[in-house]
Amino acid sequence: MAFEPAQWPRRLRSQEWYGGTSRDNIYHRGWMKNQGYPHDLFDGRPVIGILNTWGELTPCNGHLRELAEKVKAGVWEAGGFPLEVPVFSASENTFRPTAMLYRNLAAMAVEEVMRAQPIDGAVLLVGCDKTTPSLMMGAASTDIPSIVVTGGPMLNGWFRGERLGSGTALWQMSEGIKAGKMTQEEFLEAEQAMSRSTGTCNTMGTASTMASMAEALGMALSGNAAIPAVDARRRVMAQLSGRRIVQMVKDDLKPSDILTREAFENAIRCNGAIGGSTNAVIHVLALAGRVGVDLTLDDWDRLGRDVPTIVNLMPSGKYLMEEFFYAGGLPVVLKRLGEAGMLHKDALTVSGGRIWDELGDATNWNEDVILPVERALTASGGIAVLRGNLAPSGAVLKPSAASPHLMQHRGRAVVFEDIDHYKARIADEALDIDETCVMVLKNCGPKGYPGMSEVGNMGLPPKVLRRGITDMVRISDARMSGTAYGTVVLHTSPEAAAGGPLAVVRDGDMIELDVPARRLHLDISEDELQRRLAEWTPHVQAPTSGYTKLFHDHVEGADTGADFDFLKGCRGREVPRDSH
Repeated sequence: MAFEPAQWPRRLRSQEWYGGTSRDNIYHRGWMKNQGYPHDLFDGRPVIGILNTWGELTPCNGHLRELAEKVKAGVWEAGGFPLEVPVFSASENTFRPTAMLYRNLAAMAVEEVMRAQPIDGAVLLVGCDKTTPSLMMGAASTDIPSIVVTGGPMLNGWFRGERLGSGTALWQMSEGIKAGKMTQEEFLEAEQAMSRSTGTCNTMGTASTMASMAEALGMALSGNAAIPAVDARRRVMAQLSGRRIVQMVKDDLKPSDILTREAFENAIRCNGAIGGSTNAVIHVLALAGRVGVDLTLDDWDRLGRDVPTIVNLMPSGKYLMEEFFYAGGLPVVLKRLGEAGMLHKDALTVSGGRIWDELGDATNWNEDVILPVERALTASGGIAVLRGNLAPSGAVLKPSAASPHLMQHRGRAVVFEDIDHYKARIADEALDIDETCVMVLKNCGPKGYPGMSEVGNMGLPPKVLRRGITDMVRISDARMSGTAYGTVVLHTSPEAAAGGPLAVVRDGDMIELDVPARRLHLDISEDELQRRLAEWTPHVQAPTSGYTKLFHDHVEGADTGADFDFLKGCRGREVPRDSH
């Protein structure tokens, strides 16, 4: 069904604050005027909040102040009233113990900022991994017209004539140090070459994946996802988005109109085609929960299983986001999906039109970057969802980043009770481990870490690396960076800290991984499994105060998005009453 724009002009929610001659209206307007705003700006035109996650401790978003000015220009041009609002910015680079611990806090903060202040529409100015989902989650809960503008990826890294991918090169080089293939001096020399401009990771990591998810969901203008941060076209995109949000407010085009079941299915298939981050699973599930769309892990497996991975980017492939943009970017991928019958073409976007109508001019300018289907990196891409007695509620694996020879594997478990146990044990030359073993890491899930850190791509033991081995099967309840790679089973649910079967795996247990059959099995009898679970006691001490207690007490499992149990489907509360 086509979207029906609302009648314009009409009274907007900002007029509850600014529209009238009462004492309260004068109170709100009067204080705003100390910034030099003339009286006619409060005449009922759309007030647009530019929700900016800029911060010098969020380096991926360090250029968003400049982009905000371009957004403002667009809003002014379209007859709106732009007001920049700083919001919680959870940086993957700097936050401890992990930015994921604060995604839900950021989403709550954004929701309340939007609900409690006089804005009619919002521009979500985002970049670093958790800022994109947290702002979309907050906007989905308020259901105020919103548009996403991402900061864009960094320029390619280069070192001694080779591309350096953000994160991906870091993991490779740190393993090279342990294997004796690289010196510490060379590692330090490469450091400066990795991040040579502002912007997010230049690989298809979580930031670029979530930018792609926003575009595939219809929450950003077509072409937004891949434009490099320093490219002038990124600033043009910001200005055009500023113009567009004003019309979205006039039309009353809300997140609930855009974030439909069809939109989420488009995003899942897109993630498979781009070789997107496993983190997208958690963020997209959480977003779906905010708008009341019944999306599950099984949908991720069903919809992504037959999607070929055609974007040849690290960590799955060869190139970086710069080349992806020059090749045509996400519109080319979405067009390919549409031509293959894998896209809901009528899905609505922030443009007010159908997603398919925006893809007609999309052209692939480099078929080594965006591959033909017959040369796909992985014929059956997407996210593999594994189940079995080790993961009754599911676990995930990214086939495009895994080693084909390990996709069916049976091996002896080498167990690490938590990340500190792993760090203390992994470099021990006496550790009984070889490449046939299965590395198992516990107590790193939402409750266990807490926050579910990106430690699932455990580095291999040095003695194994020195033998030229670069991959082993690794299983945990943790996440891994979208820039990482390997045959890594993640998000095992229920997590160990919640008493899931992962908690009772022991050194020497045999584990079977069968990705084609979507099976993850601990090879012990059911009676033995139940006996171990009955004897289990928590390894992790629950927090007793503060936000971490709120998080621990209310966070759901990774299999449903790790959002808080009290936030699902709570869309569109009323405007708060004035207290003056």
